[in-house]
Amino acid sequence: MNLKGLSFTNDWTLFLDRDGVINRRIPDGYVTRWEEFEFLDGVPEALRILSEIFGRIIIVSNQQGIGKGIMTTDQLIGLDARMREEIRKAGGWIDASYYSPHLEKDDHPDRKPAPGMGLKAKADFPEIDFTRSIMVGDTTSDIEFGKNLGMMTVCIGPEKISADHNFDSLLDFANAINVNSKFHPPAGGPNSGK
Repeated sequence: MNLKGLSFTNDWTLFLDRDGVINRRIPDGYVTRWEEFEFLDGVPEALRILSEIFGRIIIVSNQQGIGKGIMTTDQLIGLDARMREEIRKAGGWIDASYYSPHLEKDDHPDRKPAPGMGLKAKADFPEIDFTRSIMVGDTTSDIEFGKNLGMMTVCIGPEKISADHNFDSLLDFANAINVNSKFHPPAGGPNSGK
């Protein structure tokens, strides 16, 4: 798929992985406290741009640190709330977050690359059309998740995974897609005030 052949409007949905796309991934570890959470360069600005284009922005993230007992669900909820508040302060918006606490070995239908979290999002937001959705991730399981649901896929980071598009950062992706956007709402984006 070619970004230049598409025009993006606010009936599109953006799905984002978290670790490695929004925040710095901890090698062989898990972000368990806000003090360990670090936005990747340009991410707040990228999310401000993307919030002005997409009708919905949804996080889908495997978090097996819960299943391993390294962190609690309450810790994850607190982290997510703080992250979303910081994104809001920067002018962006996250409509919903879905996390899978299940272990990789459990092969749970909610754990990417299985489509469970996407199907839950569709149940909560019936207007989602997966053929007018983009999945942005940094791992093979993220890209397979998007493909399993019929989405366009974008890989972020130095590893060039077999996605429809590859970008070095979320900001590079946001700047590229902004050129193709046909929807430029007033300051604050389509989701302001939610």
